Amino acid sequence: MIVSPKMAASLLACLVLCQCAGSFGSGNMGGPTLEERKAAIAAEPTGDHFIGRRYYVEKTRFWGYVRKPRESWNKAKLVVVREDKKRQPDRLPESGADRVYGYDQNYEYKLRGYLTGNKVYDPNSNQILPEFMLTGYEVLNRNPGWLFRPDDRYDRYRITLYPR
Repeated sequence: MIVSPKMAASLLACLVLCQCAGSFGSGNMGGPTLEERKAAIAAEPTGDHFIGRRYYVEKTRFWGYVRKPRESWNKAKLVVVREDKKRQPDRLPESGADRVYGYDQNYEYKLRGYLTGNKVYDPNSNQILPEFMLTGYEVLNRNPGWLFRPDDRYDRYRITLYPR
């Protein structure tokens, strides 16, 4: 099969432009092997809490992914946090803050709270998402690596991480 230079250039452009959701090449988040991740999730203590992973994308209003202990990240829900009872971890004072909103991108948390059953519209991502009422949290890991797969790619300006 003979491929013209124009066709080759078009194919290459298509491959570069279509690399969605971290499915092309290696990831940029680092982290454990698949086996290590599965073992860590299987060893999590159960209880009346959730595991949350902060996922910050500029101009969006969702907080991140939330799942039950010992449940795969592929079953996690992208949520909007309701702060009536507790402010989300990166909600800092407006003035004098050393860190900026979203500084905790990819931190893993033990979250106390519950899914309210309400759905919330995030206009900047054009999604209707579950609402999570936060009542408390603690940081579990500040650098847990990839979220769904080792080839996950994070981009702070567009949504690239989806359960798959």
